[in-house]
Amino acid sequence: MYAYEGAFSDDEVCAWLENQIDRYQMWGFGLWAVILKDTDEMIGQCGLTLQKWHEDEVLEIGYLFNRDFWHQGFAIEAAKGCKRYAFEVLKAKEVCSIIRDSNTPSQKVALRNGMVKKDAMIKHYKGVDMLHYRYVAYR
Repeated sequence: MYAYEGAFSDDEVCAWLENQIDRYQMWGFGLWAVILKDTDEMIGQCGLTLQKWHEDEVLEIGYLFNRDFWHQGFAIEAAKGCKRYAFEVLKAKEVCSIIRDSNTPSQKVALRNGMVKKDAMIKHYKGVDMLHYRYVAYR
Protein backbone atom coordinates (compact mmCIF):
# COMPACT_ATOMS: atom_id res chain seq x y z
CA MET A 1 0.00 0.00 0.00
CA TYR A 2 3.02 2.22 -0.59
CA ALA A 3 1.17 4.40 -3.10
CA TYR A 4 -1.64 5.05 -0.63
CA GLU A 5 0.34 6.13 2.44
CA GLY A 6 -0.47 2.92 4.33
CA ALA A 7 -3.06 0.18 4.61
CA PHE A 8 -6.78 0.87 4.24
CA SER A 9 -9.16 0.76 7.18
CA ASP A 10 -12.16 -1.59 6.97
CA ASP A 11 -14.37 1.36 5.93
CA GLU A 12 -11.88 2.38 3.23
CA VAL A 13 -11.82 -1.20 1.92
CA CYS A 14 -15.63 -1.23 1.68
CA ALA A 15 -15.63 2.14 -0.12
CA TRP A 16 -12.92 0.88 -2.50
CA LEU A 17 -14.95 -2.24 -3.33
CA GLU A 18 -18.10 -0.18 -3.94
CA ASN A 19 -16.08 2.09 -6.22
CA GLN A 20 -14.88 -0.92 -8.26
CA ILE A 21 -18.45 -2.21 -8.65
CA ASP A 22 -19.60 1.26 -9.73
CA ARG A 23 -16.80 1.42 -12.34
CA TYR A 24 -17.89 -1.87 -13.88
CA GLN A 25 -21.51 -0.72 -13.96
CA MET A 26 -20.61 2.64 -15.57
CA TRP A 27 -17.83 1.67 -17.95
CA GLY A 28 -17.79 -2.12 -18.23
CA PHE A 29 -14.18 -2.31 -17.00
CA GLY A 30 -12.06 -1.65 -13.96
CA LEU A 31 -9.29 -3.37 -12.03
CA TRP A 32 -8.87 -7.11 -12.49
CA ALA A 33 -7.45 -9.62 -10.04
CA VAL A 34 -4.06 -11.05 -11.02
CA ILE A 35 -4.05 -14.75 -10.17
CA LEU A 36 -1.11 -17.17 -10.31
CA LYS A 37 -2.08 -20.04 -12.61
CA ASP A 38 -0.16 -22.65 -10.61
CA THR A 39 -1.66 -21.89 -7.21
CA ASP A 40 -4.82 -19.80 -7.86
CA GLU A 41 -3.33 -17.23 -5.45
CA MET A 42 -4.32 -13.60 -5.96
CA ILE A 43 -1.03 -11.69 -6.14
CA GLY A 44 -2.29 -8.26 -7.10
CA GLN A 45 -4.53 -6.27 -9.36
CA CYS A 46 -4.17 -4.51 -12.67
CA GLY A 47 -6.69 -2.88 -14.94
CA LEU A 48 -8.16 0.20 -16.52
CA THR A 49 -9.91 3.07 -14.80
CA LEU A 50 -10.87 6.61 -15.64
CA GLN A 51 -8.95 9.04 -13.46
CA LYS A 52 -9.09 12.80 -12.99
CA TRP A 53 -5.98 14.52 -14.33
CA HIS A 54 -6.03 18.30 -14.02
CA GLU A 55 -9.40 19.20 -15.59
CA ASP A 56 -9.67 16.04 -17.72
CA GLU A 57 -10.61 12.43 -17.20
CA VAL A 58 -8.00 10.03 -18.59
CA LEU A 59 -7.90 6.28 -19.19
CA GLU A 60 -5.32 4.83 -16.83
CA ILE A 61 -3.59 1.49 -16.47
CA GLY A 62 -3.19 0.93 -12.75
CA TYR A 63 -1.33 -1.91 -11.04
CA LEU A 64 -0.76 -2.94 -7.47
CA PHE A 65 0.98 -6.17 -6.46
CA ASN A 66 1.82 -7.95 -3.24
CA ARG A 67 5.44 -7.08 -2.42
CA ASP A 68 6.43 -10.78 -2.55
CA PHE A 69 5.74 -10.68 -6.30
CA TRP A 70 7.59 -7.49 -7.23
CA HIS A 71 10.44 -7.67 -9.76
CA GLN A 72 9.22 -10.92 -11.32
CA GLY A 73 7.62 -9.51 -14.50
CA PHE A 74 4.01 -9.81 -13.39
CA ALA A 75 3.30 -6.06 -13.44
CA ILE A 76 4.67 -5.52 -16.94
CA GLU A 77 2.88 -8.59 -18.31
CA ALA A 78 -0.44 -7.41 -16.87
CA ALA A 79 0.10 -3.77 -17.88
CA LYS A 80 0.89 -4.74 -21.47
CA GLY A 81 -2.32 -6.78 -21.59
CA CYS A 82 -4.28 -3.78 -20.34
CA LYS A 83 -2.70 -1.53 -22.97
CA ARG A 84 -3.68 -4.01 -25.71
CA TYR A 85 -7.23 -4.14 -24.32
CA ALA A 86 -7.46 -0.32 -24.23
CA PHE A 87 -6.34 0.01 -27.85
CA GLU A 88 -7.88 -3.08 -29.44
CA VAL A 89 -11.17 -3.46 -27.55
CA LEU A 90 -11.94 0.04 -26.23
CA LYS A 91 -10.39 1.71 -29.31
CA ALA A 92 -8.73 4.30 -27.07
CA LYS A 93 -6.36 6.75 -28.75
CA GLU A 94 -4.17 6.97 -25.66
CA VAL A 95 -3.74 5.34 -22.27
CA CYS A 96 -1.64 6.42 -19.33
CA SER A 97 -0.27 5.41 -15.96
CA ILE A 98 -0.28 7.97 -13.16
CA ILE A 99 2.62 7.30 -10.82
CA ARG A 100 3.99 8.91 -7.71
CA ASP A 101 7.36 10.62 -8.25
CA SER A 102 9.08 8.37 -5.70
CA ASN A 103 7.72 5.10 -7.15
CA THR A 104 10.63 4.25 -9.44
CA PRO A 105 9.66 0.56 -9.96
CA SER A 106 6.22 1.54 -11.31
CA GLN A 107 7.81 4.21 -13.50
CA LYS A 108 10.05 1.51 -14.98
CA VAL A 109 6.97 -0.65 -15.71
CA ALA A 110 5.37 2.28 -17.55
CA LEU A 111 8.51 2.84 -19.62
CA ARG A 112 8.74 -0.87 -20.46
CA ASN A 113 5.08 -0.65 -21.49
CA GLY A 114 6.02 1.85 -24.21
CA MET A 115 4.93 4.95 -22.31
CA VAL A 116 6.68 8.30 -22.11
CA LYS A 117 6.58 10.79 -19.22
CA LYS A 118 4.26 13.57 -20.38
CA ASP A 119 3.39 15.85 -17.45
CA ALA A 120 3.01 16.14 -13.68
CA MET A 121 0.63 17.33 -10.99
CA ILE A 122 0.34 17.42 -7.22
CA LYS A 123 -2.30 15.14 -5.69
CA HIS A 124 -3.50 15.66 -2.13
CA TYR A 125 -4.18 12.46 -0.18
CA LYS A 126 -4.47 11.92 3.58
CA GLY A 127 -3.07 15.39 4.21
CA VAL A 128 0.02 14.77 2.07
CA ASP A 129 0.95 16.62 -1.13
CA MET A 130 2.29 14.04 -3.58
CA LEU A 131 3.89 14.76 -6.93
CA HIS A 132 2.63 12.37 -9.62
CA TYR A 133 3.83 11.89 -13.18
CA ARG A 134 1.63 10.83 -16.08
CA TYR A 135 3.19 8.36 -18.49
CA VAL A 136 1.32 8.06 -21.81
CA ALA A 137 1.20 5.62 -24.73
CA TYR A 138 -0.56 6.39 -28.00
CA ARG A 139 -2.25 4.07 -30.48
